[in-house]
Amino acid sequence: MEMEKIARYAYIAFLALAIIMGLVVGYMAWAAKDTGGFNDTNVSNIHGWMTLILLILGIIVGLVSITTTEVSPFLIATIALIVASISNVWNPLSTLHDLLYFWATGILSYIVAFAAPAAVLIAIRSILQMTKTK
Repeated sequence: MEMEKIARYAYIAFLALAIIMGLVVGYMAWAAKDTGGFNDTNVSNIHGWMTLILLILGIIVGLVSITTTEVSPFLIATIALIVASISNVWNPLSTLHDLLYFWATGILSYIVAFAAPAAVLIAIRSILQMTKTK
C-alpha cells in the first residue's frame, strides 16, 4: 500500500478511536457527575491517558502524513475544532440530557487532542518552508 493510503487509514482509525473513547469516557463522566464528572479520579485518569495517547498519535500524523496540498485545509479545520471546543457550544445539550453534553465535550476534546499537535507541527513546518524560500 502507498504511504498516503496508510496515513489516511491511520487518520480515520485515530478519529474513530477519539469518537469511541469520547462516548465511553463521556458516559463515565456523566455517571460520575455527582462526584465530579471529568474531575472524578477514575474518569480523570482514563481521560488523561487517552488524551496522552491521542497527543502522541497526533504528533505522528503531523510528522508523516500531511502533504503540502493538505496543509491549509488541515490547519483551517483544526482551528475550527479548537474554536468550537473553547466556545462551549455544547452547553445547551445539557438542557435536553446531561449525557449528550458529556458525549459531545468528550468527543470534541479527544478530536482536538489528536488534531492540535499535528496542526502545531504542520504550522511550524510551513513557517520553516516559508523562511527557506525568502
